[in-house]
Amino acid sequence: MKILILCTGNSCRSQMAEGFLKQLDSSLEVFSAGTNPASEVNPNAVLVMKEIGIDISKQYPKLVDNFINEEFDYVITVCDNAKETCPVFTGKVRNRLHIPFDDPADATGSADEVLAVYRRVRDEIKSEFSKFYNLIKNK
Repeated sequence: MKILILCTGNSCRSQMAEGFLKQLDSSLEVFSAGTNPASEVNPNAVLVMKEIGIDISKQYPKLVDNFINEEFDYVITVCDNAKETCPVFTGKVRNRLHIPFDDPADATGSADEVLAVYRRVRDEIKSEFSKFYNLIKNK
């Protein structure tokens, strides 16, 4: 099973989703990419994932164009902008899904308030991608 998770910057939501799916099942081939990738994975995303025992510190943002000739069982967008600007894949894509989440990078306030948003989005991603995994694991 080969899965690509798309976001705009590929620095928060898609990276967290990739980390969760890899933790759920190491036999899955999981990749994440962005339509306009950032220079690094957001440090707050790395921090809140580490809090629950998932290390995404070695992951890095990648451009979606690097994957357009590949075949995927699922291409999943996790933000509205990526859904709207998703390129046409020349490789076969069996299923396209859109599972949107708020962008925690837009959070404002104190450090604690910002981290609370990252934790909320992390927990939402964990919940939604656990549901997704439970639907696909027997396919």
